[in-house]
Amino acid sequence: MHGDLIINYSRQHASASTSLTGRSCGQFRGNAVALTGSQDFDLVCYIRFQGDDPQETMRRNEDNHLAPYAMRVEESQGRRYAEAPHPYRNDYERDRDRILHSRAFRRLENKTQVFTRRYSDHFRNRLTHTLEVAQISRTVAKALGLNGDLVEALALVHDVGHPPGGHSGESELDRLMRKHHDSFGHNLHALRIVESFEQKYAAFPGLNLTFEVREGIIKHSRDYLPSTHPELKEYRLEERPPLEAQLIDVADEIAYNCADLDDGYEAKLLTLPLIRESLPIFDRIYRASERKYPAAVEKLKFNEALKRLLDALVTDLIESTRVRLAGKGIQSLGQVRSCTQRLVALGPRMRWENQKVKEFLYARLYSHQNVNSERKRLTGCIRSLFAYYLKHPKSLPAFYFDEAQHEPLHRVVCDYIAGMTDHYLLDRHRKLLGE
Repeated sequence: MHGDLIINYSRQHASASTSLTGRSCGQFRGNAVALTGSQDFDLVCYIRFQGDDPQETMRRNEDNHLAPYAMRVEESQGRRYAEAPHPYRNDYERDRDRILHSRAFRRLENKTQVFTRRYSDHFRNRLTHTLEVAQISRTVAKALGLNGDLVEALALVHDVGHPPGGHSGESELDRLMRKHHDSFGHNLHALRIVESFEQKYAAFPGLNLTFEVREGIIKHSRDYLPSTHPELKEYRLEERPPLEAQLIDVADEIAYNCADLDDGYEAKLLTLPLIRESLPIFDRIYRASERKYPAAVEKLKFNEALKRLLDALVTDLIESTRVRLAGKGIQSLGQVRSCTQRLVALGPRMRWENQKVKEFLYARLYSHQNVNSERKRLTGCIRSLFAYYLKHPKSLPAFYFDEAQHEPLHRVVCDYIAGMTDHYLLDRHRKLLGE
């Protein structure tokens, strides 16, 4: 370390024995600083030494808050195509920004979560769901001492491979592909998007994301056998992914369970008495909200209960994961990777409660006639367009038609349809098939 110590800071409830005293924010320069104050002293600062390499400064600040089992950016396996480091953003921050600026990310705004816009502009879509997953994930990552930049990148990219029509659209594409002895899954499609389909840079194809983000895209929610997926062998299939990737799947499930309860209630497809009768955990929390806010209208008491349910699930996820890590003596990333099971998970009781919410939503919301009718409409369009493009490949856009010259046509058609938004799918269907 060379040069003067420089602290850019903001402070609450603090006193200090230097020129920091009495200031709420600013900059201190000197060889040392001694801060004194009460136990509630809270100094938020960015520390660097004048003359230091900015990359070294970022690494030093990262070391101050990451747990020993976290994924450190300096330990990354890097990018497929080498790039010079950025002066003030680490590699995971750059990945996050590339994802945010991608076309695939923007398309999430017009991809169905549960309800289409036909019902209301207030319901979640795939983009708003993604933002909620990112918020929950960062909260948990901070509490566990994980790498928040990697977590945020993974949360933002985790759904970019979803086709139109939500999970029903994914199932339909997979069914159609199996007729050609192939398959479709949104995680593997997301990898194809960031590796090939996003064309933004002259120096390389795709987004050139770091290994850990690419690994997390495919492994955050499931494992793959090397024997059945030899094309993925570079992604350490015999090992577990870092905790940052494991976190995304649980945060995703918590986010959509709570959000779908909210949207289902708002759509009047789920009534409060039905929710309370079917979900004891919600009923317990609602009764507590009712005691605290007896004069509030039903909707606000519902909101309060839902907020507390979300908080209970996230809190349990943090605490149960801490206990699990301590119980197994996890002190390094290597131990995380070599563990025989995933380590980020809810505890037994809350896992059971969360599963009950999931089962309730499948039985009462996802299978509801109003939701099913939209789902059938979109999957029908997927089925018809898939058959049409197989018969008329020249109707494909130039990029995909060129791809079909060296890849199986059914794969190229699948990739093209999977990238469509709900609106574009319906538009293509209407223009090409007149229906």
